Amino acid sequence: MPLGTVKTLKNKSVLRNPQSAIHTVRPLLKWVGGKRQLLPYLRRFYPQDFGRYVEPFFGSGAVFFDLHSAGRLVDRDVILIDSNADLIGCYEAVRDAPEQVAEALDELAEAHARDGDRHYYSVRDSRFNPLRERLRNAGGRIAYTPDLAAMLIYLNRTGFNGLFRVNARGDFNVPAGRYDRPTIVDRPKLMRVAHALGGKRVRLECGSFEAALTLAERGDFLYVDPPYAPLSPTSSFTSYTAPGFGAADQRRLRAMMIELARRGCHLLLSNSTAGEIAALYDSEGEVRDAGLRALRVPARRAVNSNGAGRGQVEEYLITNIPGS
Repeated sequence: MPLGTVKTLKNKSVLRNPQSAIHTVRPLLKWVGGKRQLLPYLRRFYPQDFGRYVEPFFGSGAVFFDLHSAGRLVDRDVILIDSNADLIGCYEAVRDAPEQVAEALDELAEAHARDGDRHYYSVRDSRFNPLRERLRNAGGRIAYTPDLAAMLIYLNRTGFNGLFRVNARGDFNVPAGRYDRPTIVDRPKLMRVAHALGGKRVRLECGSFEAALTLAERGDFLYVDPPYAPLSPTSSFTSYTAPGFGAADQRRLRAMMIELARRGCHLLLSNSTAGEIAALYDSEGEVRDAGLRALRVPARRAVNSNGAGRGQVEEYLITNIPGS
């Protein structure tokens, strides 16, 4: 069935093997394209049985944490990949030294309560950006310390819309947000995230999404959540790393999806309903032959400087997994 005529899924939340809500792990960071709001739809396509779990665009990790909370990743290898060196570095520091990160966050929160935006810009420009550049190696990786991780979490919780945006030089340049009492320190959440990421069979990797091509095997489950293709020229946000994610990257991703589907992997991809995505996946040839199909689901646009520009939209789920 062509993408333009697929049926819109209704909200029917299904989570197999749920645990008590006290064990639920929620994402640590606010992130563009975070998927908590889509979980009721995504859960319908979690395969009953699978080998390893692989995320080529880890981001906020909403699906990983959801699967972890439901006990679906016990005794499974997990590979979490993202090209954002800050994101991976921060998660590594939280995993390895959560108490030190929490202590540094306490100090940042106290200073923010006193000085607000002035403290935000001081941390961003005089501490965070210079330190991350000093800790960056020749390959682009950043050896995050607990202090640097705390600064990233602080900026994420107090910056505009929780964005992570860099300029052409690679400097973080998000302005301060408008929050009366932002939650900067949440120790229980931090510790639960550290525990989830610290599993013996969980691996964090900084690199291209295409690493999944060399890693994924038949029977593995991949949730694929790339930076979305813009619905309009003014709705684009792909600069969460300096190079961005453009049309050529979307085409490379499509080729990877076809290859992995043919390999026998369980695939679930989310993207916008932009025309370029319809053109990539609305095909009678390779896409259909690989067993991939698309469905529309309702979602809420969250990133817009104008509140009136946020609202209900539709997104695509592209998958070869039978839904429940």
